[in-house]
Amino acid sequence: MAINFDLNDLLAFRAVAELSNFRKAAESVHLSQPAFSRRIDKLEQALGVRLLERTTRRVTLTAVGRDFERKVRELLDELDATLLGIRGVAATRMGEVTVACVPSTVYYYLSQVIRRYHERCPKVRVKVLDASANEVLAAVARGEADFGLNFIGAQEGELEFKPLVEERFVAACRRDHPLAKLRRVSWAQLGDYDYISVGRSSGNRVLLDQALAGVPNRPQAIYEAQHVTTTLGLVEAGLGVAAVPSMAMPGPDHPLLVSLPLVDPVVTRKVGLIRRRGRSLSPAAQQLYDLFGEVKASRRRSPG
Repeated sequence: MAINFDLNDLLAFRAVAELSNFRKAAESVHLSQPAFSRRIDKLEQALGVRLLERTTRRVTLTAVGRDFERKVRELLDELDATLLGIRGVAATRMGEVTVACVPSTVYYYLSQVIRRYHERCPKVRVKVLDASANEVLAAVARGEADFGLNFIGAQEGELEFKPLVEERFVAACRRDHPLAKLRRVSWAQLGDYDYISVGRSSGNRVLLDQALAGVPNRPQAIYEAQHVTTTLGLVEAGLGVAAVPSMAMPGPDHPLLVSLPLVDPVVTRKVGLIRRRGRSLSPAAQQLYDLFGEVKASRRRSPG
């Protein structure tokens, strides 16, 4: 069968699949709406299938369209990688990198890395997929993310885990809280106050439950949230105290929050990069991947 469509038709389809709106998609590829519609019609006629369901308000992908969109995205990403490899990341063509990560790494670590990356590669678009630890693993394994930032994955056979930093869990409280006057806090002391925990679906909760099994007087949650960042919001609001990874905490100059070392026992987690084993990254993704090592080194040299 002769292929009766071209690259621009595929780019138009990717745009409408991402934006779910014909007008916005047409604007994104610099076409009038009638010309854009003709491209989609041409693509559907060439394939002999319906890719989109259209209503007056929204555009959705059919089952065939969802499968085709995934394959088109992989094809165009591979093409982008090839062009970027030829021209270099600073070329005029826009590249794209998707990073999956656990939310506790975003505010005060991932954001630093992305800021530096944008200074070096301002034309490359970065997508951050923040999700639970297990969802991050799945996104990388399925190819939905180029690589991930996670604290689990070392035991996954299809994934490669590169350790970056080992961090401890700390007590998070307000500066006006009684615990803020101490130099360190035991888990038993933490249990003397209203305790805020992440839910059982959280990888951090699983890690803490395993580490604290058999520890007497361990804190029992009166409030529960799904993400570490949400628990910190509740702490900042004065609802209680929490145990969080140190990476999730703001710096010592934060006006409201303070972190204290947690002891008896000391609990740590190892954060690292995960990627599919045996798969090469695009040049744009490889540059971002490599940058994590540089930022990790600078953090290790900084005081505190």
